[in-house]
Amino acid sequence: MARAPKRIQSIVRSAAILEVMAQAGGCARLGEIAARAGMEKTTAHNILQTLDHLGYVQRRPGDMRYHLGGRILNLSRMVGDDHALRARMRPTLEAIARQSGATVHLGVPSGDEAAYLDRVDPQAPDMAAAAVQRRETIEGSAVGLVFLAFVPGMGQRVLSTRAHALDGGVRDQIEAVRLRGYALDLESYRPGQNAVAVPWREHGEVRAAIALTGPCADLPRPRLVRLAWMMMQHVARATVQPC
Repeated sequence: MARAPKRIQSIVRSAAILEVMAQAGGCARLGEIAARAGMEKTTAHNILQTLDHLGYVQRRPGDMRYHLGGRILNLSRMVGDDHALRARMRPTLEAIARQSGATVHLGVPSGDEAAYLDRVDPQAPDMAAAAVQRRETIEGSAVGLVFLAFVPGMGQRVLSTRAHALDGGVRDQIEAVRLRGYALDLESYRPGQNAVAVPWREHGEVRAAIALTGPCADLPRPRLVRLAWMMMQHVARATVQPC
């Protein structure tokens, strides 16, 4: 008879809490979580605090419930279908491309990388999205800076695989993104190319980033800043579905 594997109690309890939250529709109060998971409220609270720090759950301003966080939803989307998100955000990308005349990209966090799901190029408007999908390291690009600034646990994930990835001025850039709400890339990722990226949030959590890129002669820093505010206005109009 095969021996039953040794179970680590903290992992079992964490999994129970996440399952309770999923069964409750993605969010629940501490008391409900503890009761349904069969543990003391203090124990549940301590585990939830850890899961919150890691990005697997989150609290929202003015809401006493715990919600499934961006990191666990990111894990699910890595093996899921991105077509729905691409279709949902396509009108926003097209509007930004029309107003700016520049190429616009839709990126999502994927592990410790950024995955690009769609691109709208005013010079090639009929290009199929499948033809432009790619992945890239997250540090350095405008999209990557957005995720490092706003996605819980992203910095720890990057450092776990690339220990010196956030050295130098990267941490200062991340803090600047948090303060102003958008990220700039002035030829740091690709020579001759500038970019600006803004976050797209759902229920307060950053799910994706929209980036605008082009030759640095066409997109100097002052214009990128103006375009960032235009992009944020378009992103704010994107439909946000209630929990």
